[in-house]
Amino acid sequence: MIVRLFQRIRFLNINPNVNDDHGEISVADRQPNDLSVQDVQDNHQPKGKLLLLLFTSVGVTALITGMRHLQWLQPLELAAYDYMVRSRAATTPDNRLLLVKVTEDDIQREGYPLPDATVNKLLVKLESYKPRVIGLNIYRPQQTNFGDGVKNKSDIIGVCKFSSVKSSEIPPPPKFIIDNIGFNDLTPDDSDRVVRRALLFADSSDKKCNPYYSFASLLALTYLQKENIESDFPNKDWVLGKTVIPRLQKTDGSYEKMDDAGYQIMLNYRHPDSLGKEVTIADVLNNKVNPNLIKDKLVIIGATASSIEPGVSTPYSTLTNQPFGTPTVFIQAQTVSQILSTALDGQPQIWYLLDWQEIGWIWLWAVFGGVLAWRNRNPMMLLVVGATSLGGLLGICYLLFLQAGWLPLVPPAMALLMTGVGVMAYSSYRTQIETRIIILQVEKQQEAIAQLSALLKENTRISDTSLPSNAIVDTPQRNTGDFLLSGRYEISRVLGSGGFGCTYLAKDTQRPGNPTCVVKQLMPARRDTRFMEVARRLFDAEAEILLILGKHIQIPDLLAFFEENQEFYLVQEYIKGKTLNQELSSVKTAKDEKYVIEMLKSLLHVLKFVHEHRVIHRDIKPENIIRNSQDNKLVLIDFGAVKTMQPANTEKTELATVAIGTRGYAAPEQLVGHPRLSSDIFALGMIAIQALTGVQPHSLEIDPDTGSVEWRNLAKVSDAIAAIIDKMVCYHFSDRYQSAAEILEELKRIG
Repeated sequence: MIVRLFQRIRFLNINPNVNDDHGEISVADRQPNDLSVQDVQDNHQPKGKLLLLLFTSVGVTALITGMRHLQWLQPLELAAYDYMVRSRAATTPDNRLLLVKVTEDDIQREGYPLPDATVNKLLVKLESYKPRVIGLNIYRPQQTNFGDGVKNKSDIIGVCKFSSVKSSEIPPPPKFIIDNIGFNDLTPDDSDRVVRRALLFADSSDKKCNPYYSFASLLALTYLQKENIESDFPNKDWVLGKTVIPRLQKTDGSYEKMDDAGYQIMLNYRHPDSLGKEVTIADVLNNKVNPNLIKDKLVIIGATASSIEPGVSTPYSTLTNQPFGTPTVFIQAQTVSQILSTALDGQPQIWYLLDWQEIGWIWLWAVFGGVLAWRNRNPMMLLVVGATSLGGLLGICYLLFLQAGWLPLVPPAMALLMTGVGVMAYSSYRTQIETRIIILQVEKQQEAIAQLSALLKENTRISDTSLPSNAIVDTPQRNTGDFLLSGRYEISRVLGSGGFGCTYLAKDTQRPGNPTCVVKQLMPARRDTRFMEVARRLFDAEAEILLILGKHIQIPDLLAFFEENQEFYLVQEYIKGKTLNQELSSVKTAKDEKYVIEMLKSLLHVLKFVHEHRVIHRDIKPENIIRNSQDNKLVLIDFGAVKTMQPANTEKTELATVAIGTRGYAAPEQLVGHPRLSSDIFALGMIAIQALTGVQPHSLEIDPDTGSVEWRNLAKVSDAIAAIIDKMVCYHFSDRYQSAAEILEELKRIG
């Protein structure tokens, strides 16, 4: 019986769009068409990569955004903020400030609370040196004569403290000017009690301590009024002259659900060692202070003795040369200095991205992490590149922080790592699945090859009702415009023909623009039922392998495969360019070492991918390598176990194909039917030798004792590269490199 006609068409991906050039050998062009076609399954790798990258990066970004919203990352983000604060270089001290400290010695001498007479004497003494304003950051709720003896009390600022859950209010000095009282409450973060923010204005329901201005803001305003700088609140933002000091919102920076009551700003800390000049009460009272340190200055008086002022935590508290508890007078001085520097020096306030901008920032690093994972499959290399990228992220954030920009650091770092790990894990999983599929197909392929070989060796004729069993059908070549293969592919011209079939350049009439593709016709040696069943299994297995391998950018994509009239067809990408054989033959002289190294690196990356899927090409030679004219990459073509559908060529030509493999390029074990992964490495090494010597591999001398190729005397090449090539073409497969990755590492090591 005649085997019934199969019309099993399986269309895959891509729409090549190429210009035919009759002077060049071509197989495909990688220009995907966004238009979908019925019955086409899109498996194009770049598009698949983009979709995976998109979904993974968006998913990771959403996850991290959720974690931020739940405040899971806030401690880490604030710790990163503190690190950048500490890492800034110390600036010059603010020469507008003078800090008068109440030290342990002062407490021992004067007692505490300080006597009213001592406080007033100190204020009178300081006023005599004509400061611009004096602030006393010491509570005096019982001092009824506060400021007695001072000529201009309007330049004296006192303090009080708001009530809280744990403490009651501390009233201001009785009978003192109420407009010259400011609160000195601080706003440490709930998570770690570190002071990173300053409260400038607030409303209070306390009976006695209820000023709107903070101690620091009142001091700064009094100083700036003498600079003719006025304060205003248009649109609810604080404006000093022409400078806007925006209010800190609940989710600004790395904060989530922050208590933003009142008017708060981020503290742009000066280094504690460069805040301002410091003297003690004793120095002032004993006339040991240079009057120029006080004249026209903003003077702040406060306790620094640890017995009465335990202090608060700041970003600098972890430094070994700084006290763990910073006296609150220094926090007030920091706030005052920041306001003055903003209004007078143009120093920027800490700025941050909007919420949607932060999400975009995190997403960009998630995408970057995914790209790194795709481009660096080696775990060690990915680790190095990932660490370098994290260093780059830290550098970017730090450089912007030096310009007062507070960008998220921890979330993008996590996004980069999580997306990278996710893409790498998926890639490894997909490779494992594809490898299993290929191994299964290879097993089917080997079984089919063995059966075909046995059938071709049969001396008996297997009768068929319509066709002699051993008849080899000589199918004529399809002429241009004969008809549409599979009702779709219009033949343009013949690219090549041989005993196993023909290769055509064709147009896909069912895609917009009728893009060019390559159709390979494979004709079985016999058409009897038994032979066709085995050939069909071999063809299907081969197609499934090509489908997976075609995802690499340097291997032509398989667009479709089908059977028609008991002939098999593969439809592949059309790659425009010259073969490596043409390239090597275009000049009479040999290629230089640099050319060969670049060629090896390019092809080894392809071999690495192929061998990771446990596939052996078995026929690597210059004719099966094309340099893509679009991107100049070398493309490996003609993965062809289906050639075994025809009997082996018995002609003893110089470049006769032996089973699967070509004389001169095929490794010794391959010639006896036992190819290995290192057989492809042998072939690539022989191509390198051909490029360096300009001599065809089959013309080179062979050492009769070792079986090694003798070529070094014919080439100008460094010993390091020669040693690598020698190891690639060792006679015994066990003496060669066992993977393409090994060779790439060797080439990288020698530079």
